[in-house]
Amino acid sequence: MTQTAVTSETPRAGTAAFTDLSAAFAELYGAEPDGIWAAPGRVNLIGEYTDFNDGFVMPLALPHTAVAAVSRRDDGVLRLHSTDVPGGVVSLRVDELAPHSGHGWAAYPAGVLWALREAGHPVTGADIALTSTVPTGAGLSSSAALEVVTALALNDLFQLGLSAAELAVIGRRAENDFVGVPCGIMDQMASACCTEGHALHLDTRDLSLRQVPFDLASQGLTLLVVDTRVKHALGDGAYAERRVGCEEGARLLGIPMLRDLPYENLATALATLADAGADESVIRYVRHVVGDTRRVEQVISLLDAGDVRAAGPVLNEGHISLRDDLRVSCPELDLVVEAATAAGALGARMTGGGFGGSAVVLVEESAAETVAKAVSEAFAAAGHAAPGIFDAIPSAGARRLH
Repeated sequence: MTQTAVTSETPRAGTAAFTDLSAAFAELYGAEPDGIWAAPGRVNLIGEYTDFNDGFVMPLALPHTAVAAVSRRDDGVLRLHSTDVPGGVVSLRVDELAPHSGHGWAAYPAGVLWALREAGHPVTGADIALTSTVPTGAGLSSSAALEVVTALALNDLFQLGLSAAELAVIGRRAENDFVGVPCGIMDQMASACCTEGHALHLDTRDLSLRQVPFDLASQGLTLLVVDTRVKHALGDGAYAERRVGCEEGARLLGIPMLRDLPYENLATALATLADAGADESVIRYVRHVVGDTRRVEQVISLLDAGDVRAAGPVLNEGHISLRDDLRVSCPELDLVVEAATAAGALGARMTGGGFGGSAVVLVEESAAETVAKAVSEAFAAAGHAAPGIFDAIPSAGARRLH
């Protein structure tokens, strides 16, 4: 595809990549790093706002990664630098790390070190140089990639013996409690645990998972990611408001979490909420979460049956629910879905937290160029900045590179 192939911009996972980062590290800190690690961003196929409701999700890792060159320190100092952010080295004292203390982008890796220490792990400092090809603010989990790559590196260097899922939990705690974003566990689990060529069917209650083969090319299909270039920020309160609304819905229904409400009982539950005087937003949120949990089950069944094309309408239904019930879409995301489906896509929906960010489009491989062009032309006609469009290639989770 002309401007949509991701292979030419696949992030620095090869020898040249970590050679470059090693050189940058040496220039910053005066020595070679102890090692280099990578952790990917993710795109979520189906199951949005279900993870903090103990529900099911189905993400896949992208080729785009955060890469970290790291050396252990034993003097209580944490030094951080990103090649992607203007500014010098951020130097912090490990024993002075405190939640909600700022530090901008550096709060994500610093929060991981804080979370490890809070969990009782003897992490005494590090020098870290970071670079990333995960687009920021695009709903593709750039922050989770930073957290997971940092956690994996420190796990190795301090020989903590933590599993991939345990590293994901540390990353979520860093984001929830240190940075202050009330996200669920999906992003960190996807970055830590996904495998190449698969989507991850994750139960966010007990973190049990199944790697689901996701080889679209063998079926003549492509999954496009369309980055609207509309930046979103989950710390602005809208995400948290929806989480609080979901928790209120569960409380009024007398259940631990919305995951515990069967889809078959949804209509009765919505009537119960209305009778109890629940805010109409709470009713909408409940309808979305329970419906999207069911849509995950539908897509899993279709993939297991080898009928991926039939998942297209399920994606469309998911977008309508995100747009109308959860109300986390935006005009640019809606335009992606409208233009893509009008041009022949099998299905499309916004993905991630919303309020901007990205959409996924399931399309016949033979029609991918046409659909991508139609979306780009629709954006131009509407006066929007050109979107970024690339193939979602199911890729490996976090790993050590060198």
